[in-house]
Amino acid sequence: MKIKKLILMAVGCLSLAGGCVGVVLPLLPAFPFFLLTVICFTKSSQKLHNWFVGTKMYRNSLDPFLNKKGMTLKTKLSVMASVTALMSIGFIMMSRIPVGRIIIAGVWVFHMIFFLFISLIFIGIFS
Repeated sequence: MKIKKLILMAVGCLSLAGGCVGVVLPLLPAFPFFLLTVICFTKSSQKLHNWFVGTKMYRNSLDPFLNKKGMTLKTKLSVMASVTALMSIGFIMMSRIPVGRIIIAGVWVFHMIFFLFISLIFIGIFS
């Protein structure tokens, strides 16, 4: 059990670092990293969990989602714009590789569907 807790703490710390980078870089979303952080800290250390829940990063990124307020429209538009910009660069650079363009377009469509529809279902699952 002690090894499992140490591994969860290490993964939680790494995902916290990834989330912090995601706060600064608009193309890397912080939300999934912070969600993984809270899950790992909850299962490994009550002290780390309490600390993370008290941080501004948690309150700004996860608290509205977990309290069923969801993401603000501004946050959703920001994420969708970042994903679109990043995928557009890849799409343009794959001008000679049609299969690559099809894959990128498919991933982009999936992201748009997720943010517009499935995220609403996700909130219902966690209620």
